[in-house]
Amino acid sequence: MSSVDNDLYLNAAGQSALLQWAEDHRRAFPWRETRDPWQVLVSEVMLQQTQAARVVERFERFVERWPDPSCLALEPLAEVLRFWQGLGYPRRAKNLHLAAELIVSRFSGKVPSTIDDLLSLPGVGQYTARAVMVFAYEETVGVVDTNVGRLLARWSGSSMKPNQAQQVADALVAPSRSWEWNQGLFDLAATVCLKRGPRCASCPVQNWCVWSIDGCPEPDPAVGSAGVSATQARFAESDRDYRGRILRALEIPDQSETRPGRSTLAEEAGLSADLTRFDRLCLGLERDGLLTREGVSWRLGN
Repeated sequence: MSSVDNDLYLNAAGQSALLQWAEDHRRAFPWRETRDPWQVLVSEVMLQQTQAARVVERFERFVERWPDPSCLALEPLAEVLRFWQGLGYPRRAKNLHLAAELIVSRFSGKVPSTIDDLLSLPGVGQYTARAVMVFAYEETVGVVDTNVGRLLARWSGSSMKPNQAQQVADALVAPSRSWEWNQGLFDLAATVCLKRGPRCASCPVQNWCVWSIDGCPEPDPAVGSAGVSATQARFAESDRDYRGRILRALEIPDQSETRPGRSTLAEEAGLSADLTRFDRLCLGLERDGLLTREGVSWRLGN
């Protein structure tokens, strides 16, 4: 059944039911206590493919240390990379640092308030731009991440293409309640409409969900639908894992200290038996601007 033709697809009563549930079950996170655009942007970058529980403490420390884009822009990238260790995907730290520099140079130190301007920032895609528009500026747009994509597919009873999912998400936003609405979708997906074992009996909009009404048949319409991520490859001993190990081995508090050479760094990263792979990963990290070769050694940053 198409989401466009489905008369049951979240009418005003469904919106009201979800908003009431969202108010009663809202999860507490520090980034939900602010409308500061910089803090919202920082939180969204940190939350990309990282669980919220891991982000909470680091987010609070980050915005205390770098409370605005100008503070971060003045900080050497190496310091930001050191801080980022443990959050995964260090390229996000570099992009956030570059975004801070651009916000200062192009936008007078203020996080832009239009989707097009936000998309001009390094590392900011459609999801992050829309999240800032909603959670900082409270614009009436939908925010589609992997969890919301799952909701939309199940509610409609069919898989969606990216443009369709975004159009539906935008159309469903409760008027003048975009912040509450989108946070409610996140909470519903995280606690009720789970990827495996959805708790349909606890869902406030079960009566508007085509997949639930039909008895949750296989295949799940969320599988392969827009925004819904596939199963990730094993992290241990992957290139991502070893890239992180190389960067951690270069975390020297005092840059005047002797930095490890090739053999030492490879050994500390667990790649002494595969120097070809080590060299390839170092070259990739150099291309990404995450480390710089200096003679026979490397240092963090560019």
